[in-house]
Parts: sequence; structure tokens; C-alpha cells
Amino acid sequence: MTLSLTVSDEVRALAPGFTPVVVEAHGLVNGPSTEASAALLDDAARRLAVRLDGRAPHEDPHMAAWREVYTAFGSKPSRTRNSAEALAKRALTEAGLPRINLLVDLYNAISVAHLIPVGGEDIDHIQGGMRLVRATGDEDFVTVAGGEEVVEHPDAGEVVWRDDTGVTCRRWNWRQGPRTRLTEKTVSGIFLLESLSPMPAAEAEAAGAELAELLEKFSPGARIALTVR
Repeated sequence: MTLSLTVSDEVRALAPGFTPVVVEAHGLVNGPSTEASAALLDDAARRLAVRLDGRAPHEDPHMAAWREVYTAFGSKPSRTRNSAEALAKRALTEAGLPRINLLVDLYNAISVAHLIPVGGEDIDHIQGGMRLVRATGDEDFVTVAGGEEVVEHPDAGEVVWRDDTGVTCRRWNWRQGPRTRLTEKTVSGIFLLESLSPMPAAEAEAAGAELAELLEKFSPGARIALTVR
């Protein structure tokens, strides 16, 4: 890995079973969603339906574990769902999953198929590396509301991803800021697959390997590394 990524001791203590799988990729080619990426999203929704077998997403043991962790750091998991649960709910509706861009479609498909939170960040817009920490409440989180750029601050004790500039994702994996998101100009990205017990680490790693294979397929020649942290 060329990008520094650390998880604080406070976060480790909050969620001892937390296992991040990191896929770092350089030489990516992004662009608008395609028929192929849309097909992956549709297939992921089918795989999800088989996995849940009639249950609601929050009834899955892995999603239940994320709800417990959200509650532990002061967030209401039924109002601010982790990214995988929120995507899964959309996947099961008639409207289905959104088509964003090629790279986002790929990691959203993996997230839904494996029911694991996955995030993607543009390495060229990250300052000084990424850290998963419990917020003091003074950090800046730049987002967009009503078409205008606004600055929010996380709650004290909230788990956030941040870099040297500020927060890149609030409530662990709930809402990503626009500064580091993957756009059609992205050529280098870091993808974070985040699992908790009871999901086996091997299953999270398999999801990461599947994502790495898709990145190689859609960006032939990209330099891709997978690590388990």
C-alpha cells in the first residue's frame, strides 16, 4: 500500500471484531455507468435476496452487529443506517440500486452481494493518509445541502474516517463527503470493505478479492493490492 491507513485503539476497543479489507488501485479507468455495471448491480440484488431468504436486511447477523456498534457510539441505527443496510433496502425495492458511475457501481455491487459496507475514496484527494477515529466534535465535515456547500461537525465520540484536512465519512460508513468521492476523473482509488464479527474474516477477504477482480476486468492493467488490516 502507498496510502497510510490506521484504526485507533479507541475504535478497536469499541468493536474488537472489526476487520477492514483494503483494496488499493492505481491506473483505474472510470466513466458513466454501463450496461455491464448495471447488470452487476441487478445480479447483486438477486444474490442478496437469496442470502436474506425473506428476512429484512437488518435481521441479518452482520447488519445486526453493525446496529449494535452504531448504538454504542451514540447513533440511532434505524435512522442512520450503515451503508450496506441502506443499499440493501434500496436493492429490494422495485426501483432497485442507483447507477452512479462505473467504479461506484462495482463496489456497490460487492457491498450488496456480500452485505458488507464498502466505501471508495479518490486517493488524489486524500491529504496525509486515512484514520478511523472517535471524533472530538470539532472536526470539519464538508458536505452539500440544498445545492450549497456546508460545513458540519460530527458528534463527540462519533466514529469517523478522516484525513489531515477533515472528516471524509461520518458515522463510520454512513455518509461520505464529496471531497474524496470517486468521480469519472478518478485514476487512483482506495476501497474499504468493513466487517464485524460474526462475519468471518475469510468472507470479507473473499469479497475484497471479488472487487479486485472486477477492477482488473474493467480497468485492464491497473495496479491493484489487497490487504487485510
